[in-house]
Amino acid sequence: MRRLIVNRDTVECGEPDGLVLLDFLRRGLRLTGVKEGCREGDCGACLVLVGEPEGAGVRWRAVNSCLFPIGDAAGRHVVTVEGLNRDGLTPVQEAILAEGATQCGFCTPGFVVALTAWLLTARAFTAEEAENAAAGNLCRCTGYLSLRRACARLAERFAPLAARPAAERLPALIAAGVVPDYFAGSAERLRALAEPAGPPPAGAVRIGGGTDLFVQRPEVLETAPLHFLFRDPELRGIRRENGGWFVGAATIVEELAAADDLAAAIPGWRVAFPLISSLPIRERATIAGNLVNASPIADLAILLLPLDAQVEVRGPAGMRLVPLARLYRDYKKLDLAPDEIVRGVRFATPRPGARFHFEKVSRRVHLDIASVNSAALFEMEDGRIRRAAVSAGGVAPIPKRLTAAETALAGRSPDGAALRAAQDAADSDIHPISDVRGSASYKRMLLRSLLAAHFAACFEGTP
Repeated sequence: MRRLIVNRDTVECGEPDGLVLLDFLRRGLRLTGVKEGCREGDCGACLVLVGEPEGAGVRWRAVNSCLFPIGDAAGRHVVTVEGLNRDGLTPVQEAILAEGATQCGFCTPGFVVALTAWLLTARAFTAEEAENAAAGNLCRCTGYLSLRRACARLAERFAPLAARPAAERLPALIAAGVVPDYFAGSAERLRALAEPAGPPPAGAVRIGGGTDLFVQRPEVLETAPLHFLFRDPELRGIRRENGGWFVGAATIVEELAAADDLAAAIPGWRVAFPLISSLPIRERATIAGNLVNASPIADLAILLLPLDAQVEVRGPAGMRLVPLARLYRDYKKLDLAPDEIVRGVRFATPRPGARFHFEKVSRRVHLDIASVNSAALFEMEDGRIRRAAVSAGGVAPIPKRLTAAETALAGRSPDGAALRAAQDAADSDIHPISDVRGSASYKRMLLRSLLAAHFAACFEGTP
């Protein structure tokens, strides 16, 4: 029997660990403001707030309850739209209503939760950031202009919060009626619920964020024994080690995006993340999950390959380091034994003056699977490319380092001739196939364009 807080109440749950939070809330607790839409994390109709202890307070995230197993909700605070309601409208609800953004209303609870989470955690109180926070939500009635106006209204109203210390954020939002006053006691209540994690069940399926597994195998996972990697503090967090970086396997993508130290060390680091899924997915998806899924277009694999990342693997025989470029043996085949687990990823800080860029082409600019994606790191010396490291996805059975293009660029000035040499070399080094995301010839053309985009971003004025 596990315990969690749902809205104001502490709840006990004896359901199987793999039952998703959506079903527990709707069918078990009759909290039907949480809507069932796509069940794939695409529409945001099922969004809830999930709070977990962080320091002396609580870190709130808007997550897709259709992909969130109830076993991983133990010891956390789950808030649905019913838990945000009060006698009158909240400021978020007021803004949506004032701008005529409710439309049919089916998706409105998800937008309310998304924008409430933004106010709780925002780095910037701008209309653009509010829209980014709601980018994982669909409006089936195409009320997007109204929703954008609602975002702008909220950003203008709460802009003064940006100048206040973080410790004052929650009391100010409670006073403004954004969240109920019971939020103030959440940290203390969660500490009282905390229990030590037990050993994993025999034969348990390892679960990180579950954003892919609960789409692929929801029926199997509902009754299977599960081991939640989030519960292992050794697998969480980003830290400097030995002059480089260690990122725990269960570190979520949004933590990578928000890491100021990483952004300062790797120019262009943050450019990648708005192109990598929606915020609710980034609030759950883990770095190791993206890597071991072994997709040929895995965004994080493509991002990390030019950094010469190494995967730290733990098993009965001890620890070993596997270069990320050699982790992938073939399509969906890894250099990873069944009894081994990824502990984290290591990579060095680029040399001073290095230039880094990530690019991706998909049917939609945002929130879509890549047709082709690519990243490049250029280390410079005396105005020439001392070393180039370039990766590409969607052009081979595995996420691939473009070694031929790298060789073609080494020692050259970053000009048009060098770009064309790299494009030609890369064309001989890839093996794209035609599929639903484009023909093989189209993908070859895309890669040439992405190499040009790297040059345009890293070397202004390339002829």
